[in-house]
Amino acid sequence: MEIIYASNYEDMSRKAAIAIAQQVIKKPTSVMGFATGSTPLRTYEILIEFHRQGIVDFSSINTFNLDEYVGLPSNHPQSYSFFMFKNLFRQIQLDPSRIHIPSGTASDLLQECAVYEEAIQSLGGIDFQLLGLGPNGHIGFNEPGTHLNSVTHVVSLSQETIKQTHVFFHL
Repeated sequence: MEIIYASNYEDMSRKAAIAIAQQVIKKPTSVMGFATGSTPLRTYEILIEFHRQGIVDFSSINTFNLDEYVGLPSNHPQSYSFFMFKNLFRQIQLDPSRIHIPSGTASDLLQECAVYEEAIQSLGGIDFQLLGLGPNGHIGFNEPGTHLNSVTHVVSLSQETIKQTHVFFHL
């Protein structure tokens, strides 16, 4: 793991976008893990700029999103699937067959997690994972106490995390 220091949000976003672009340029068939929420938004804007400028071609990558809310269909405006298509995937013209997001409406969530994990492993694992860090220390919605080497699983969010993320819901 490499730790890269940034002086502010813009600097962090640009450094993250550059690291992602370098990964894709180095390995055009990279398996990328993307996160949702407010933190990566500027990074995604910069990646879209890179795409439009012809700096990086995302057409051969596969993506695996970090999370999805249980109970929300992918077309729901507050689903993470909707978020990713709106804020990144549509703008970089990524083939939908290369986009993987867990289903929040699967009838068997444990089976959905197992299938999702198998899909990740079938492509050789994640080459690059973008993560967010929550105020209570959760990493990508893995609440404190979750084992660092966890595989795809269902998480019960803490009240603090729910309170933090409620700003994204405009019901």
